[in-house]
Amino acid sequence: MTAVALTVIAVLLPLLLWSRARGPAPVRVATRASMVVFAQATAIALVFIGVNRDMTFYASWGDLFGTGKYVNTAPDLGPDGLGGKKAEQLNEAPKVQQPFEPVEGLGGRVKKTELDGKISGVKGDVLVWLPPQYDDPAYKDKKFPVVELIPGIPGTGKSWFQGLKAHEVLEPLMKSGKVQPFILVSPRAMLLGNADTGCANLPGKVNADSWFSVDVRKMVTDNFRASDEARTWGVAGYSAGAYCATKLAIAHPDRYSAAVSLSGYNDPGQEPSSLVAKDPQLRAAHNLKNLLKAAPKPPAVSLWISGAEQDGYLSGTDLKALAQSPTQVHAEKVVGGHNLDSWSKQLPQTFDWLSKTVKAP
Repeated sequence: MTAVALTVIAVLLPLLLWSRARGPAPVRVATRASMVVFAQATAIALVFIGVNRDMTFYASWGDLFGTGKYVNTAPDLGPDGLGGKKAEQLNEAPKVQQPFEPVEGLGGRVKKTELDGKISGVKGDVLVWLPPQYDDPAYKDKKFPVVELIPGIPGTGKSWFQGLKAHEVLEPLMKSGKVQPFILVSPRAMLLGNADTGCANLPGKVNADSWFSVDVRKMVTDNFRASDEARTWGVAGYSAGAYCATKLAIAHPDRYSAAVSLSGYNDPGQEPSSLVAKDPQLRAAHNLKNLLKAAPKPPAVSLWISGAEQDGYLSGTDLKALAQSPTQVHAEKVVGGHNLDSWSKQLPQTFDWLSKTVKAP
């Protein structure tokens, strides 16, 4: 409302004061130029706010200016990201019951919580959508599979629901039985200003990998009818989030069984704000092709990688050429731009594939 009011004022000022500017010629020119600049700035701000409200690139002014603080600590958690703990110990740890509240503008089924990640040291918001069957008495004793949704950069967890409208696209498909009912979980991805963490654990900076693959997963199993078995979990992303989704699945076949990559890439250097790309050794180590080749054994995961030829598809064919059983890679060439509308249109097909790949508990 403030932006609208300022825009109205910016339009009225020249109409009312243009001919009333007083003083020497330079002063009158400067006064009128200031009114023009003010009008242009408010118009641009109004358009930006409108687009951001629709697409949800930034959740707050802190996100936009990179001043939000979401990393409390970033210790070295070791190669498995568990900080010396065993998976069994995490499962046996006391459950943390999270309070959830509805997200404005997304209907009552999308809820949000602030999660304080005990392993990662990250504290941020997580959005959860429960399928229509979740509250059906016929399913009261049933656990549900989960798909973790990762946005691009910039982007928020809300981007998947407000921008891609994932729940609106998928709910009727789940009700009709064309897609199996999944719990959808979208955590905060922008953890260090506007930088792209690449879903990596970088000691001293951020433990993004452990945030997504450990803390968020435990929160879901602590609060909802979901299993922690890898066969019941998938992860999906678009753009920079697509890179992250594929990386998490390759690195953690003990946590995820499938990944969907929409217009992703293999080289983290393709994202200008990537933190891992700033160091040549880290960039090479976090290249998905090198990550797949360096795996102790071929990970038991299935990957769906789609995009235009130079926007994801060739990255998928490169991984497919390297994959050895039991790793499965499907590369799908699509027509469409690098945008939310294109990715939203792919959801029925990709979730049909996930329905056949990710198992119900």
